[in-house]
Amino acid sequence: MAFEEYVRQEIVADCAEGFLTRREALRRLMLLGVGATAATALLAGCPKDRDFTGTGGSSSSSGPSSSMSATSAAPVGPAPLATEAVTFPGPSGQVKGSWSAAPSPKGAVLIIHENQGLTPHFVALPGRLAASGYSALAVDLLSRKGGSGAFPDLGQATAALTGTPLPDLVADARAGLDELLRRAGGHKAGIMGFCFGGGMVWSVLAAGEDRLAAAVPFYGPLPEAHDFSKAKAAVLAFYGETDSRVNDTRPAAEAALMAAKLPYEMKVEPGAGHAFFNETKPDRFNPVAAADAYTRMLEWFTHHLT
Repeated sequence: MAFEEYVRQEIVADCAEGFLTRREALRRLMLLGVGATAATALLAGCPKDRDFTGTGGSSSSSGPSSSMSATSAAPVGPAPLATEAVTFPGPSGQVKGSWSAAPSPKGAVLIIHENQGLTPHFVALPGRLAASGYSALAVDLLSRKGGSGAFPDLGQATAALTGTPLPDLVADARAGLDELLRRAGGHKAGIMGFCFGGGMVWSVLAAGEDRLAAAVPFYGPLPEAHDFSKAKAAVLAFYGETDSRVNDTRPAAEAALMAAKLPYEMKVEPGAGHAFFNETKPDRFNPVAAADAYTRMLEWFTHHLT
């Protein structure tokens, strides 16, 4: 599935399920280049704004400048260690990221954010991995456009990512891996990503990246090109039981992994939907599923990175 089409479908589904107002969904579709008439038709099944009951989480908004929910749940995993903002060379200038070094690292992990950029959740996430024993770098794939900080409006951040050619996104993700390996001190490297970032994990593998020993895509849509024959990573893929849009791509992902003869497991978290791991999205966060996924992920990294 093309990323642009996936994002359009996600906006429509978020509106239909009450995570976005009709007005905000219309605005975000138009930011993606969908005309007003076509966008209105896509949103025909959404409730009227006067009937909106969403709580305004970070994937919802009743106004154009919403960027983060006022409240968020407690994250799963250990208390995070400190992170630091870093920059490093990329194929088209400096790439930004958030880095945290584990005191006694067992491995290193590259993190790819959701389709709203390097939000505070992803700035802090490397610290959680570091507290669990894995030095981690979250790469900002909006770096070519000034970085995620240049987009306080989440709809505009999504549009900017959607408008970036996939080869450029993959190149910047691989630059992040270069930097991670430079900092890792000889440790094996893994990669993890969420939503858009999960799709990017699949795309990095399809690009033939063979320096990764483990890969963990969370509810990542499978890209149209998904030949993983040149990859070497052991893949643990997470899905939410009710996330039908991404789950529809799961059979093809499994077939591609089998064809490439890569070690893999696929875990569908019961009762969980899309973005179940992100505690800053209280309408979607599922603490039981998130805790289970975090534990399984660490076990996977222990087996394949140490």
